[in-house]
Amino acid sequence: MTSHNMTWISYPSKNPVFTTPEEIQDIIASQNIISRLMHCYIALFVPTGLVAGICILIVFIKNYVQHKVMENLDLFLLLFTISTIIMISLSFTVITRPDYLTATHLTCNVLSFFFNFSYFSSQYVFILTLLTLLLKRFPPRTALCKATQRPILCAGIVLTYTFCLSLTEAVLVGTDNYHLETDCQLDPLFARPEYEIIKFTFGFGIPLFLQTLCFTVLVAKAAPAEAPALQQHIRTYPAVYLISVTMSMCRLFYNLMLLFRTSLKLQKSMGTTKNELVMNIAEIVLFCESCASLVFILCFHKPCKDEILKVIQNCRRKTSANNHLEIPEANAPHESECQ
Repeated sequence: MTSHNMTWISYPSKNPVFTTPEEIQDIIASQNIISRLMHCYIALFVPTGLVAGICILIVFIKNYVQHKVMENLDLFLLLFTISTIIMISLSFTVITRPDYLTATHLTCNVLSFFFNFSYFSSQYVFILTLLTLLLKRFPPRTALCKATQRPILCAGIVLTYTFCLSLTEAVLVGTDNYHLETDCQLDPLFARPEYEIIKFTFGFGIPLFLQTLCFTVLVAKAAPAEAPALQQHIRTYPAVYLISVTMSMCRLFYNLMLLFRTSLKLQKSMGTTKNELVMNIAEIVLFCESCASLVFILCFHKPCKDEILKVIQNCRRKTSANNHLEIPEANAPHESECQ
């Protein structure tokens, strides 16, 4: 593909030329919507997601310290959690909405690189998680499947691959005017059209195909006689399958909006205020999905769920013990009076 000069592009809400008063009203209405969504996300989803992520890290590290070993599934979920926490941390760039973060082209490119690295790594590490569950139901027979039993090697390959993808995306953002300030999104508006196309292909299209392939094998292939029933298998690992459905739906919406933005770039069009609004909504939906995924792991993945239940039981025991200690102290004066 030939490179495209993107110096002409700007956000419709930032365009100083308005042809009709209706366009100004549309901008005000869009800004009210995105501002409310942003406040809802920052107030509800971010604290929940970060607390869930920190609790997951504590549980996995504690279990590793106690047992000196970590299952493949837990290792991949740990890497997924770290990538997702990074994404949530970078999502603080939306705190300025309905306005945009003001940064230099270079700073925006650096933010975009780390965002893409966490985005790609969470996507492909999750594929490894699905493959791990698949191999729990169908024992590995081929050399390729047996290679997946070396989780550190698989994780290293995936992280190297995602690093190269993120670096490619950073190149497609461009280094022109690196010292000038701009309105910055984590997926920069001034990136070349190839940026969105590659992100859709390698960040959603290929992972979705691999997820679909895993589910097809899981459902269609006959399991060994000693393997548990399919429903029992899904009930044993509900967190992974909940994340898979949620991730596919939310990232589909987000990536479709990226492709639509690409079509506008190729048409040399800035789009409308409504297009900008929908793209901002898709971005926040993506971040909400990240928070929800961590909550699913904390509440439905067995080691995390067991640890939560253990903490709740300990709190109840301490509360009941304190109540039993307070009752004799309250009755002590009455007993002395009776005597």
